[in-house]
Amino acid sequence: MVIFLNGGGVCWDAATCALTGDHGESDFYDWSIQGTEPENRSGMFDITRGDNPFSEYSFIYVSSCTGDAHLGNVTQDYSSSLTVEHRGYVNGTAALAYLAENYPDATEVIVVGKTAGSVAAPIYGGLVADLLPDATVTVFGAQSGAWPDDQRFNADILEGQWGAYSAMPDWAVAGLGVREWGVPRFWSQAARHDPRLVLARFDFAFDPQAASEVTRWIGAEDSDLLEIIDDNEATIEASGATLHSYTAPGADHQIFEPNKFYDLEVNGVRLVDWLDTLVTADPPADVHCDQCGP
Repeated sequence: MVIFLNGGGVCWDAATCALTGDHGESDFYDWSIQGTEPENRSGMFDITRGDNPFSEYSFIYVSSCTGDAHLGNVTQDYSSSLTVEHRGYVNGTAALAYLAENYPDATEVIVVGKTAGSVAAPIYGGLVADLLPDATVTVFGAQSGAWPDDQRFNADILEGQWGAYSAMPDWAVAGLGVREWGVPRFWSQAARHDPRLVLARFDFAFDPQAASEVTRWIGAEDSDLLEIIDDNEATIEASGATLHSYTAPGADHQIFEPNKFYDLEVNGVRLVDWLDTLVTADPPADVHCDQCGP
């Protein structure tokens, strides 16, 4: 079973949450899920390909339509004409309840997070492990490796605007105050909660869109993104977690839907082969570009 947490951007005030397009999109977030049909997509959703490591898995596709990276549980009145239900955590845990009710005997569950959807992926991995304690649970989060652990962001956005800290299970925030509970720590908390979890991430080294919404809290230029990604991983692993990683060169963005999901190769290792090993055998060695420039 694959639990796919879709991306789509985040927002936290009247400007970033404003509906400026004809179908609910804005510069920061695509509110509309109109036309979202995973079975019509290519990339990892093309289950006819023999080299797709997920071709024999069932999928639960969790759309992102609440602007909170699948973490929120609060209503925000941003203006007299704009009320936003940041209820991504409610939606996401409803999907997990569906999983537990309809697939109670699942033996393998892969939690896949895309861009902003990958922020919460380790939290959802821990939740799946709680619901299905006999299953092997793997988490693969793609393209949020540069998201910050910044005390202002943690307090003002994660909790202040989205109510995420208050919504979490006890293990996810254990030992951490609101200001200390930052995105890289989600991985550490999940690993501490259930050491059986297999945790992995993917990033393009200089993807300018992957952390564009949170640039003000990162405090760095695009040219520094790889350093931030590497530093975050080092911090996570210093906490005792094992985080398997595949870091590709360049400033590309999408990976799951395009056919480059199959074409991408770094240091002689195709991403799909690396993923196949991740979910079927002993976790593979990390892959990291040598010439990473955009």
